[in-house]
Amino acid sequence: MKIVIQLVLWAVIGFLAFMVYDSVIGPVRFNKLKEKRYAKAIENLRDIRKSELAFKTVMGRFEKDPQKLIAFIDTAKFTLTQRRDSSFIRFNKVLNIDEPKDTIVIDTLGYASIKDSLFGSGSSYKNMMTVPIEGVDAKYDLDAGFIDKNGLKIAVFEAKVSKDVLLHDQDKDLLYQEKDVVSVDGVNGTHLSVGSMTEVNTTGNWPQSYGANDQ
Repeated sequence: MKIVIQLVLWAVIGFLAFMVYDSVIGPVRFNKLKEKRYAKAIENLRDIRKSELAFKTVMGRFEKDPQKLIAFIDTAKFTLTQRRDSSFIRFNKVLNIDEPKDTIVIDTLGYASIKDSLFGSGSSYKNMMTVPIEGVDAKYDLDAGFIDKNGLKIAVFEAKVSKDVLLHDQDKDLLYQEKDVVSVDGVNGTHLSVGSMTEVNTTGNWPQSYGANDQ
């Protein structure tokens, strides 16, 4: 009976030791995996931002249809221009004299492929709307439109993915804490995102530890 009690006690001690170890190492494993997955997701958000900014440069607005945005990168071109100062003579009818006038002339030098300019020989933009996490079949949420700022109609866009999607297979308590995080070193809020549908903003919401979050 004494031996049985000792075995039970050792089993309880072992279980408690495991629980203590897991309570310490669990968050460490969670954070390492989180950072790895966030880094992958952010690379796609950067590609989406580059593509949207190029679209706006050519079209004057942002695009909310992912397939149209990808097709644009495949086929569209930047217009290469050169600005130069110039002058001409204009007759002043009031003073009855010729007057020199300054002006700016914009010359079109040619065209450059947007795909080559932004992505070189790579094709990462073709899959930029797919969440790059193994075991996850999901797309980034993309929206675009216009907001009114002091009477001006300004184009905006936003691309985002939920932390629930990126960390779907992780401890629910740790995931809940991650969605509530408020820190200069963390990703605040429930999503990783770039841009905004309510503000004139094309930056990302990730900290500098993941690399530059502006364009």
